Amino acid sequence: MPPAMPAAPPSSISPDLAVRVLALVFAGLIAALQFPMWLGKGGWLEVRHLDRQVGAQKEANAKLRLRNEALEADVRDLKTGNEAIEERARAGLGMVRADEVFFQLQPAGSRGKAAPIQQAQVAK
Repeated sequence: MPPAMPAAPPSSISPDLAVRVLALVFAGLIAALQFPMWLGKGGWLEVRHLDRQVGAQKEANAKLRLRNEALEADVRDLKTGNEAIEERARAGLGMVRADEVFFQLQPAGSRGKAAPIQQAQVAK
């Protein structure tokens, strides 16, 4: 008869409990590895926020580009022709040509409150 082996000491942890603890440890490790990807610096939330900022800045740049193009066209007109200068003088300064007559019409509701009419001086 073969020699008898000594009996193993009784284990204080059951095999099912050990597997559950090991599964919880692995789940915690996976969660710890996922945290920076979702919430850390350079994570999905920050990338989404930065994408929104980029979109807003692109819209602002497009508006400014249109404004700059309009200003460039005005500068080009002012440099090349007299029509733009004359238009600005008429609109902004109220200038009149020598061969024109200037009429100023008052609204219907301002009868007694009309300012004295000034005659335009034209330099010849």
